[in-house]
Amino acid sequence: MTEVRPTAAASASLWERDEEVAAVARAVDSLCADRSSSGGLLVFRGEAGLGKTALLAETRRIAEARGCQVWSARGGETLRSVPFNVVRQLLQPALMSMLQEEAREYLGDWYDIAGPALGIADPGDRQADPQGVCDGLVAAVRRLSRRDWPLVLLIDDAHWADQETLHWLAALAERRDEMSVLVVVTRRPGEVSGTSARHLDTVAAAADGPVTTLSALTPDATAGLTRAALGEHADAAFCREVWAVTAGNPYDTVELLAKVRDSELEPVEARAGELRELNRSARGGGIVARLEELGIDATRFAWAAAILGTGISVDLVAKLATLKPDEARRCAGLLRTARILTAPDPATGRTAEGDLEFVHPLIATAVYNSIPDALRTAMHGIAARIVTDEGHGAAAAARHLIEVHPDDDEELVEQLREAAREHLAVGAPDAARRCLERALEEPPRPDIHAQVLYELGCATLLTVPARTIGHLRTALGMPGLVGDDRVDAVIRLSQALVHNDQLQEAVRMVGSEAARLEPGPARMRLEAVRIMWEGIHAGEVSSPGRSERLAELARTCTGRNNSERALLILRGFDALMHGENAEEVVELCDRALVNGRLAPGLGWTDTEWGIELLLMLANAYAFTDRVDRAESLFNEAVRNYEIAGWTGGHLALAHAYVGVAHRRRGRLEDAEQSLREALPLAERVGRGLPLYWTVTCNLVDTLLARGHVDEAWDIAERYGFAPPYPSTIVLPDPPAVRGRLLLAVGRLKDGINELEAAEKAAAARGHHNPVLVPWAADLARALATEDPARAARLAVDVRRQAERFGTDTAIGEALRCAAALETGQRAVRLAAQAVTFLESSPCQYEHAAARIEYGIAARSATDLDRGLDLAVSCGADGLAARARAALKAGAGPG
Repeated sequence: MTEVRPTAAASASLWERDEEVAAVARAVDSLCADRSSSGGLLVFRGEAGLGKTALLAETRRIAEARGCQVWSARGGETLRSVPFNVVRQLLQPALMSMLQEEAREYLGDWYDIAGPALGIADPGDRQADPQGVCDGLVAAVRRLSRRDWPLVLLIDDAHWADQETLHWLAALAERRDEMSVLVVVTRRPGEVSGTSARHLDTVAAAADGPVTTLSALTPDATAGLTRAALGEHADAAFCREVWAVTAGNPYDTVELLAKVRDSELEPVEARAGELRELNRSARGGGIVARLEELGIDATRFAWAAAILGTGISVDLVAKLATLKPDEARRCAGLLRTARILTAPDPATGRTAEGDLEFVHPLIATAVYNSIPDALRTAMHGIAARIVTDEGHGAAAAARHLIEVHPDDDEELVEQLREAAREHLAVGAPDAARRCLERALEEPPRPDIHAQVLYELGCATLLTVPARTIGHLRTALGMPGLVGDDRVDAVIRLSQALVHNDQLQEAVRMVGSEAARLEPGPARMRLEAVRIMWEGIHAGEVSSPGRSERLAELARTCTGRNNSERALLILRGFDALMHGENAEEVVELCDRALVNGRLAPGLGWTDTEWGIELLLMLANAYAFTDRVDRAESLFNEAVRNYEIAGWTGGHLALAHAYVGVAHRRRGRLEDAEQSLREALPLAERVGRGLPLYWTVTCNLVDTLLARGHVDEAWDIAERYGFAPPYPSTIVLPDPPAVRGRLLLAVGRLKDGINELEAAEKAAAARGHHNPVLVPWAADLARALATEDPARAARLAVDVRRQAERFGTDTAIGEALRCAAALETGQRAVRLAAQAVTFLESSPCQYEHAAARIEYGIAARSATDLDRGLDLAVSCGADGLAARARAALKAGAGPG
């Protein structure tokens, strides 16, 4: 049997591809022009057999001719459940070629985060953050592109890539301007849906120009190809029939012409009628027939190769097909001759672990689908055992185990649970979910069924909280979860409910579970969690008696365990929101620490309590004028999350609150920078969530403080900073900040209405801290002309609340408000008192404002100068402009 000439195959795939090849050449030239080049992204789309792989091979040839490093990978239809499969193919060879120390040097802090996903480092002992792993993989490309410039990445059959790879590819596409690398992607239209489709849409949107759709060969091109393969004597009618039979598909054309050569069919019109029958043997059932012609052993060999899908070594296939080594080698030769299997093509650059690969994905699919269902299932079970025996681990075997029919197999359940743990450790929760869902189908033994459901709920918490709710509710309704495991499951369920915007249900459920327990640490922990959820709820009405219950619980707490420490933090935060004495708030928070630091088990990356509790602690310090302690906690959070590779919502919140600390200090430029860094992270987590509101609210507040009113309004409009507000507390209060914004842009009536709505909500919740819910001072200023009596009453109430709270900042701000409503010497005296208090405050922006207002009221150039210097150091451009205008107007000597 005669094989197709390579030149014919190449010419078939590249016929009428001049425009695509030219686009590739331009992109490679652009990449090679300068080390600072931002690289490029090309996406080619086409049905099976239209030459996508050959176009990538030509890209490799062009790139290597210009001195580029070229790495490539390919998706596989049966391998889509293997996390990081394609990105591993792409990057692993380059990193494995380095010494471990060299790889660590190149990846830096990302080594321990992305290394396990790439298979070059052992996973850690905690669940990896999927977003952090994705960011680490992007960082790996960025760093490797500097070492291996000019670098070209080729990804074939991206529609069959695993979801984790597509997540990375979408992130890489969005950030490709950060690195000098050319990425070329091919895919079929359709084929995927859901999250994978969204990732591919992101890649397409980031491409250089519209996605190129490959077209079939024209009749003229098909005729040219036919004559190149069969000789110039092939007549026109025969050539037209080749085109009609194959519809111009290059792969089908090459296969059909090979059949013509093998059968020694004359390429003349009289024999053209035989082409359709020949073509049927090139696809689907025809391939199956070709296999049968080769004998049962060769068929078994091909089936085993299709089951393995990747790493097709003769020895491994022989074990799966139960063939002796000599017989296996003979079968491999037959399948190569029949153009079903082939040796890996060096032109593709893929360093496959095996000796063989299928000639085309269409053949691999046809062979896999031809295996009888029962036999295919059995072969997957055998493959799982072989992969495990070869030392590849439970995760590698999992894709085979998932295909096995349920059969009450206790060992299989344990293997899938172990595979799920391995997937979670490398940042692939979706793969873990599939393993645990399959384990439940087995099903598990009754005594561990609830535990498997609990593990499934934990795996889906960050990705699909709605599904987590169902799993954990079912687990809690079954026997098997007792003691600490049951308490953990209840708390996880409450977290999922909160993430799913079902906060009231979370409060009810935790309270009901706590009531079932006898007094002790477990009950106290649940009570603390219930109170925590109640405490972050921003609803119209506070839970009856909540603060009294919390105060009673905290009164006996000494901080001897984390449940008591949690209650102390919750009591401190509750006192803060109600405007109780700041010294008592700080004393409660200090008792929750161990030697001034977070207790073991209460760290930022510990999962027993969650981030909300620690944010309450740090905010209590931030708004009681202990900003240094708050900054220390927020910066510790950022460091811990970056080290752990948590770059999702946790890191976004940490950056946001670093911005809050800068805002409290009066470092407005630093605050704006931190909040702008947090904004894209918050968007990635999801608009409308509490994190998103925290970032946008504080950014608007900071821009207003800087005097950048137009920018603040633009942020509010662009990011939806308007009612309806979230169901959880955000600091500072969003309606109060929104009211201040409306006043700043001249919408007086709307601003007053918004501030009055903030007043009503704060009164219902008992939130009387004028620093956290600063509606009253702004409303008093807004009403100064049209309703001076009400404005005066508001100013008096602000001062009363501020003196009750007792911080220099609160009292100084209340005095500023009072001074703004007065004239003459009374205004001067009040402004002077405000300066005295705010001079002792850590909040330098408020000090600058008070100093400038006093300078204007007292006509003191000295104070205006000092206020101007403070405003400039804070980045408060609006205050600085006001001070300059007053100085220019001619303030007195002071």
